[in-house]
Amino acid sequence: MRVTPLAVTALAAALLLTACGSGGSDDSSGTGKGGDACGIDQLGVEVGPANVAPAAGDTGNVPVSVTNQSSPCALDGFPGIELNTGDKSATVPAADGAKPEKLTLAKGDSVTFTLTYVRGGTSGAESLAAKTLRISMPKAGDDKKSFPWTYGPVALKGGEPDASVGPFTHAGD
Repeated sequence: MRVTPLAVTALAAALLLTACGSGGSDDSSGTGKGGDACGIDQLGVEVGPANVAPAAGDTGNVPVSVTNQSSPCALDGFPGIELNTGDKSATVPAADGAKPEKLTLAKGDSVTFTLTYVRGGTSGAESLAAKTLRISMPKAGDDKKSFPWTYGPVALKGGEPDASVGPFTHAGD
């Protein structure tokens, strides 16, 4: 008679774990019903073409298109942006006053965001000689994709890049 209660207990535990997600893992992504957070590895990412800042002090814009190539997922927050020189990296903050909107992407859906920067001078401690742009997705872990930065040095303001990243918007908005 003890076999039946043990079997029922085991079955109830298995169902409880299944209800929590695959194998009882928690959803720390915060994305809820919109799907899991979009990982950079499931997205096609295209950088540019840019509106390049032609001279020191000018502002440039680098649009980035993101296309979901896998199962539905969610973007909830700002993309992570780093500019790397080879020796050091600097994080680009979100644009002042910008508010991210939670977006759910079905397979094939695309969104864009824009990286805005001020071009720095060719030398000195007031410029970041960026060589690489590294992009990550919000709430999706530490995975990043790297792209060449070919838009010249980035001005520094208070030791940080004079740059900002805007929120995701649906392509064409």
